[in-house]
Amino acid sequence: MAAAVSFSAASRLRALPTWSSSVSGDDHSALAMSVPARPRSARPLRSPARMMGNVNAGKGLFAPLVVVARNIIGRKRFNQLRGKAIALHSQVITEFCKTIGADSKQRQGLIRIAKKNGEKLGFLA
Repeated sequence: MAAAVSFSAASRLRALPTWSSSVSGDDHSALAMSVPARPRSARPLRSPARMMGNVNAGKGLFAPLVVVARNIIGRKRFNQLRGKAIALHSQVITEFCKTIGADSKQRQGLIRIAKKNGEKLGFLA
């Protein structure tokens, strides 16, 4: 009861170009057909949104305020102001570290903690 399906070898094989025809460029279409259109990779490609970004976007206490401010003054101007605020805050941390005698690794750690806290509070929404 099983249906037998037969394939002829000629129907499965594509005409592959020879060395002489591929060097001279005579049989470009056959060469293009013999190469897959897109190479397959084992791993799926990551989206840029997953590589960078705030995992707490829109969840912090100050996130609504940040979003409203960004919509009012515009994204470009908002990012400029945000950059200035982050730079000033980093300078304050640096001065604090100089005052207490902390080394550069401790300063980097404090700046990293400030960034994580900013994300959690919604300042980086």
